[in-house]
Amino acid sequence: MKKIEIGHGSGGRLTRDLIEKLFLKYLDSNELKPLEDAAYLRFENPNIAITTDSYVVRPLFFPGGDIGKLAVCGAVNDIAVSGAIPKYLSLSFIIEEGFLIKHLEDVLKSIKMTSEAAGVKIVTGDTKVVERNKCDGLYINTTAVGEIVTPLVIENISDGDAVIVTGTLGDHGTAVAIARNEFDIDASVESDCAALSGLLTPLFDIDGLKWMRDPTRGGVATVLVEVAEKTSLGIEIYEDKIPVRDDVRFISDMLGYDPLYLANEGKAVVITSHEAADEILNKLRLHSLGKNAALIGRITTKHKGVRLRTKIGGERVLDMLEDDMLPRIC
Repeated sequence: MKKIEIGHGSGGRLTRDLIEKLFLKYLDSNELKPLEDAAYLRFENPNIAITTDSYVVRPLFFPGGDIGKLAVCGAVNDIAVSGAIPKYLSLSFIIEEGFLIKHLEDVLKSIKMTSEAAGVKIVTGDTKVVERNKCDGLYINTTAVGEIVTPLVIENISDGDAVIVTGTLGDHGTAVAIARNEFDIDASVESDCAALSGLLTPLFDIDGLKWMRDPTRGGVATVLVEVAEKTSLGIEIYEDKIPVRDDVRFISDMLGYDPLYLANEGKAVVITSHEAADEILNKLRLHSLGKNAALIGRITTKHKGVRLRTKIGGERVLDMLEDDMLPRIC
């Protein structure tokens, strides 16, 4: 059998065969193998962080990643930026009738590789099949659970704090835009899709770490506007300090995009005290995912909202993203 059939979602023999012969081939944790309605989990730490997300990216496979890698990384990163260590992950698949089983197997291989590298176990899941043309191939929902090490709350942010990004901005949004073949662009930009737990957990024991967020949809600009609104503080960022790849900047200029608003799937915004900024930058740059980490701005009480200091000495007010420049980006 080469394609998904409606019967694969029946809960009967075809469903069982799909789970046992394909899903368990790649997702083989001891917690998942019993195939019960719930997984029994053990935690040393009673303080738990939990997150959930859904992934509807188009196309399903793109330079630097695919929907499976994206689903794992997105959930892991949401836990990591919350000051917790990711431990367990659930996966739910909504599959369109006619979807190639080979493509499903490729996604599962990617999930296995990504989850193992991130140190998380797949412990429970679900599979549904919908009729042809009722779903764009494959959707995935994830729920991740982790153990809290350092609670990071936005109320910790104060005047003078440093704003750091862990690497170049806009890579994921640009890669997916090119992969859709909607633009006549010949460029080899790869998504930054990556699990950030290995990069961020070493920061948890640094005094002065205040808050983190992964800037996915809406990009860094939208994250910073949310911070300014929730804290009633101002943020000043410096255009010449913002790391953007030359090819991403060129393509953004050509398409009318702003890298500050493009999605990232392997970067974090880190807000830290002024005193801890250098230590955090140095630690980030020791990791391959943080080699381009940069301090891009400061928290201030001199004004409200987010202001960008341009390279030529001007000033631009940044607002939250209104329209979706690139729908179905994650």
